[in-house]
Amino acid sequence: MPELPERLLAFDFGTKRMGVASGQVVTGLGTPLEPVPAQDGIPDWARIEALVAEWRPQVMLVGNPLNMDGTVSELSLRALKFARRLAARFPAVPVYQQDERLSTRAARETLREVSQQRRGRLPSLDSTAACHLVMAWFEAPNWQRV
Repeated sequence: MPELPERLLAFDFGTKRMGVASGQVVTGLGTPLEPVPAQDGIPDWARIEALVAEWRPQVMLVGNPLNMDGTVSELSLRALKFARRLAARFPAVPVYQQDERLSTRAARETLREVSQQRRGRLPSLDSTAACHLVMAWFEAPNWQRV
């Protein structure tokens, strides 16, 4: 089994915006970043290029929104298409998919807890979901490249 990467970027695929989180193996946690706008699932590639240049990830993750029974959904196919385009644009950085079932629900619960602890602006739901992708991947990495 390969060694876990020190740094990664995770994307919670969406047709209007994509949540983004940076992750590091030291903590096994993700840090929510500003979501990337998208139009019909096509992201602002300039923004993604800037994120890759800034964070220099060793791995990139894309959430796989499977149906609850584990079958492929229409959104799963679109997320896979995005993951493949990401891999083609950044061939030096391995891209993996991570099952993201219930990540949005978990993100909502996380934000509800955080809002009770502090006042002010909260991270986006999409980027918080990407943080959950990071944690899930560090707990049980999917080493099958896109």
